[in-house]
Amino acid sequence: CLLKLGQKLNEGKTKQIFELVDEPGHVLVQSKDQITAGNAVRKDQMEGKAAIANRTTSCVFKLLQEAGIKTAFVRQQSETAFVAAHCEMIPIEWVCRRVATGSFLKRNPGVKEGYRFSPLKLEMFFKDDANNDPQWSEEQLLETKFSLAGLNVGRCEVDIMNRSTVAIFEVLERAWATQNCTLVDMKIEFGVNVRTKEIVLADVIDNDSWRLWPAGDRSQQKDKQVYRDLKEVTPEAMQMVKKNFEWVSERVKLLLEPKACGRVVVLMGSTSDLAHCEKIRKACGSYGIHCVLRVTSAHKGPDETLHIKAEYEGDGVPTVFVAVAGRSNGLGPVMSGNTAYPVINCPPITPDWGAQDIWSSLRMPSGLGCSTVLSPDAAAQFAAQIFGLSDHLVWSKLRASMLNTWVSLKQADKKLQACSL
Repeated sequence: CLLKLGQKLNEGKTKQIFELVDEPGHVLVQSKDQITAGNAVRKDQMEGKAAIANRTTSCVFKLLQEAGIKTAFVRQQSETAFVAAHCEMIPIEWVCRRVATGSFLKRNPGVKEGYRFSPLKLEMFFKDDANNDPQWSEEQLLETKFSLAGLNVGRCEVDIMNRSTVAIFEVLERAWATQNCTLVDMKIEFGVNVRTKEIVLADVIDNDSWRLWPAGDRSQQKDKQVYRDLKEVTPEAMQMVKKNFEWVSERVKLLLEPKACGRVVVLMGSTSDLAHCEKIRKACGSYGIHCVLRVTSAHKGPDETLHIKAEYEGDGVPTVFVAVAGRSNGLGPVMSGNTAYPVINCPPITPDWGAQDIWSSLRMPSGLGCSTVLSPDAAAQFAAQIFGLSDHLVWSKLRASMLNTWVSLKQADKKLQACSL
């Protein structure tokens, strides 16, 4: 489908940005078949690069967006272009590092390549081609007092971008680890969405944006560094660079696939607990976890309870059981004593006897390892954290949710301060 393009808003070394006439507030980001290094001191045509870069960035943005990270990405439009929300860009490259290499070593003599940053190392570079993108301090950024799309970039906004950069890196690091690739470092940019005035991850994230070392081995690097390091640019060398870029654009698709599929089985003592259980199922859905509801009473039909347990143990799907039983919770402890799978008690507490009933979920005989979580949402979250250990997509949703909670608290505080001034 052909889009009606308005004026060209911007053109960089590797892409052009056009207004979309029929979609106000949106732009088309069109990639070019050009590869550059050292601030375009080295510049070459690479046939097919636009399509490779567009494929890569579209997959990366989909991964982040499905996790719950706010981005400018809307949809992939064609082989070589995607549609994004129109943003006014903050002229800073945020660099996040897990492993010390490249320019960091030059700027910090004495640090050996391979030094691991835990927590991650954050750096900022002001986008200024004439001065080779100088490194900036937070103070410089604050003192510049940028105002974009009507948003003043102050302390609150800088903190949000710092936090977001770390979360975005961690999500992509986890994803690449599933392909046995180390995400060494990466650079990203933020913009202010002109319609919502929100700070969002913008620009692109493709094979120019990061260093990727398969098996943590620098000699196997697959990113643009290979091109930067070429002694001379020959057709053979460019073929090798293109091969690497293609390898990444194929691999990046696999990052969207779940590694392991787990399931939550909620057992309730009777259907009077259904509303409580539906909350658990709904919350599981938000993490992309399949959830099954069953009715069984360990007091009145223990044989049936153990039969249901065997059914879910027997098909090889990783399972977390959640026991929902009011009054005396026999269900959770009986399950916990008879399965090696995790069991979470989530009793529906009533005001009258709740304080007494809760002990049936807390005081266990030896050898039982069930946990007790009172909130249905939190029970689902705990199950998600168990699955998140082996499923990067579930982990990413948990990580993005943490970020978004932090950001909304930060913004609520800023708003309150503005009111009370």
